[in-house]
Amino acid sequence: MKPCRDCQTNVSEQALACPKCGAPYPAREKWDGWGYEYKSGMTIAGMPVVHISFKYVPGRGPVPARGIIAIGQFAIGVFSISQFGIGVVSVSQFCIAGFALAQFAIAYSLIAQMGLFFGQGHGQLVWNVLDLIRQL
Repeated sequence: MKPCRDCQTNVSEQALACPKCGAPYPAREKWDGWGYEYKSGMTIAGMPVVHISFKYVPGRGPVPARGIIAIGQFAIGVFSISQFGIGVVSVSQFCIAGFALAQFAIAYSLIAQMGLFFGQGHGQLVWNVLDLIRQL
């Protein structure tokens, strides 16, 4: 038995929540959220080479992956693989990128189900932004 880090009630070390205050994993000295996160030790220009994040922090929401290679629900990187991504090259459901493979995208060049492009684009419903502006 250990004291809960929030209310000091004695709880089992295997407890998922404190029975008194509801704190998640109350026997742990520190708890910083649900999910998985990995950052490589190697960095380039201050960014980790690989950052994988499927993590949520209480009161602040999801933790975006930020790295040269960024993988997660939300990702920002040179190469991003995500549901919502920003990157030079991005494979995402929704993204803004230089080159995109996505369901919905805004990019210089893309392959998408729906998207806006500046250079070239392929997909079901894709439009060149410059052509749309000229039609106005």
